[in-house]
Amino acid sequence: MAHSSHAQTQLPSSAPQLRVILVGDSTMATKSGYGDALCARFKPEVDCVNLARGGRSSGSFRAEGLWNRVQELLTQSATSGIGTYVLIQFGHNDQPGKPGRSTDLVTEFPVNMTRYVNEVKQWGGVPVLLTPLTRRSFRNGVLENNLKPWADAIEVVAQQTQTVLLPLNAESHAAVQAMGEAEADTLAVAPPPPPAAKVESGATVDPNKIEPQGAAKSAFDRTHVGVKGAAFFANMVEGQLRRQIDAMSRFLRAAGE
Repeated sequence: MAHSSHAQTQLPSSAPQLRVILVGDSTMATKSGYGDALCARFKPEVDCVNLARGGRSSGSFRAEGLWNRVQELLTQSATSGIGTYVLIQFGHNDQPGKPGRSTDLVTEFPVNMTRYVNEVKQWGGVPVLLTPLTRRSFRNGVLENNLKPWADAIEVVAQQTQTVLLPLNAESHAAVQAMGEAEADTLAVAPPPPPAAKVESGATVDPNKIEPQGAAKSAFDRTHVGVKGAAFFANMVEGQLRRQIDAMSRFLRAAGE
């Protein structure tokens, strides 16, 4: 298994041939996203570092000092001659209604994403932009996609900066729409509560509610993913990496490995 860490402070005993850094929100983070499952798809000679954190936006990730770790790792990579890719995915917490996290779609979000890209290049890394993972909320059999404006904004940034783009939003939305609501619900952190139980208790469950940032994900919702969902979307991102970045293919495990 590729080395995966979210609190790494030094190089493994044998220097890696490649480093991959994941930057994003809970849909990529440990225990709630696909990031660790993606790291597991790399060969042992790859140092895959999952720095994604729940509840963070393109603004708060930097404001909290989390981006500083990326600079440290890229500086270390440059000194050691290790090629490094930085996969960046934001959008969920940039949406309106999240105090201290929301960013303006026109004046702030694209600026934040462009700055991340430029700094990765400045520090010797290769930036890779991902459009945000779809939510899995259906209405009358149709999967909503309220993240598309943020996906579109990221596509523009990728074009303007000539950065590799992984269209995760479009592909994940199409895949979830195709599987339908019942199957999509099996990708969640926990099974959905039985309708009868909700009626008996008088409780109502909003699977799309805004949770406190960084909170442990143990209940059903249609944003975060459990083991099955993590594997499904990690496989999707792996496929996009293979198609978009030829040089990365040899560092990824063969199917079934």
